[in-house]
Amino acid sequence: MRFFNDLSASAFTAGFVAVLVGFTSSVAIVFQAALAFGASPAEIASWMWALGLGMGLCSLVPSLWLRKPVMIAWSTPGAAVLALAGGFSMPEAIGAFMVCAVLVTLFGVTGWFEKIMDRVPVAICSALLAGVLARFGLQAFLAAQTALPLVLLMLAVYLLGKRLLPRYAVVLTLLVGVVFVAARGELASADIAFGLAMPVFTAPSFSLSAIVSLGVPLFVVTMASQNLPGVAVIKATGYGGAGGIPVSKIITLTGVATLVLAPFGAFALNLSAITAAICMGREAHEDPDKRYTAAVSCGAIYVLIGIFGAAITGVLTAFPKELVAAIAGLALLGTIGNGLTAALQDDQHREAALITFLVTLSGLVIAGVGSAFWGVVAGGIAIAVQQYRRRLT
Repeated sequence: MRFFNDLSASAFTAGFVAVLVGFTSSVAIVFQAALAFGASPAEIASWMWALGLGMGLCSLVPSLWLRKPVMIAWSTPGAAVLALAGGFSMPEAIGAFMVCAVLVTLFGVTGWFEKIMDRVPVAICSALLAGVLARFGLQAFLAAQTALPLVLLMLAVYLLGKRLLPRYAVVLTLLVGVVFVAARGELASADIAFGLAMPVFTAPSFSLSAIVSLGVPLFVVTMASQNLPGVAVIKATGYGGAGGIPVSKIITLTGVATLVLAPFGAFALNLSAITAAICMGREAHEDPDKRYTAAVSCGAIYVLIGIFGAAITGVLTAFPKELVAAIAGLALLGTIGNGLTAALQDDQHREAALITFLVTLSGLVIAGVGSAFWGVVAGGIAIAVQQYRRRLT
């Protein structure tokens, strides 16, 4: 099979790191979102089943079909919105999830979102990508405040690996980091409960107040804070345009998958940005045509999380947060550098791209919408003003 011939240790490691980073960084927020609607332990397990299968299959199947790294994730800012919501029952929340899914599907089928993104200059997309990822780069070195020996060791292994075995630098860095924390007894005791996760069906109840308070905000933050930077990653890494990843079709897929899985707890699926950058970068594979194997590996692991949710959750959450932060930041260094290079090389868009980068990096949140959206808005305004001034002169 072609997949196994194309698969490499670096690609599989990129897929695993993507799961490690994407899962451990936000799974607690998903739990809080479920508890906000009075979820029972069985319903929380069902949420993980639905999200794991949704992310896994929507990443794995298109990646194998297209031979392109298609990366799907749950909506972390969407989960944060849900976690802060109160006063709604689980059936009302499920109804709101389904309304959000219909809106996402509509934007995918019509191609509206892709048409909007096609009008965004490459420099702005690259600056957006760099701004989103730079925060993870900063967190890698901030982790040295609480785990200096670990971070210094991982940095040293990474630099030596890039010099001697560049294809396996991230693999070696992760392995050395895990061995180091294990030897020091810093792996948290994993509460592993073996067994299959069972889906729990909840019939939706469509409440206008829940749709307005949950469904619409969930749709807005998912499109602006997740799908927008997700498209930016696709364009910045060279997988956009003709012959690349069909963005509208993939967004349609996420909407339909969310609609089907919403009664079991899948609140919102969308294009990934952070984990996509890990699997679409050179560290995953030197050959861009073989990086799809990293996305397939990631998808397969997500499916396992869905099926054996409790056991794998216990394993992944045993890693120290400093190790997760360090491996994420180091794995993304190359992509951050490439994003900044592409963003700043064009004199015509350099200032606008720099504004986009800084606003995105700031973490600014206005009206519940994250900095990725406002970074693009700020960059767009800067370009409009500069172009208008140039025309006048």
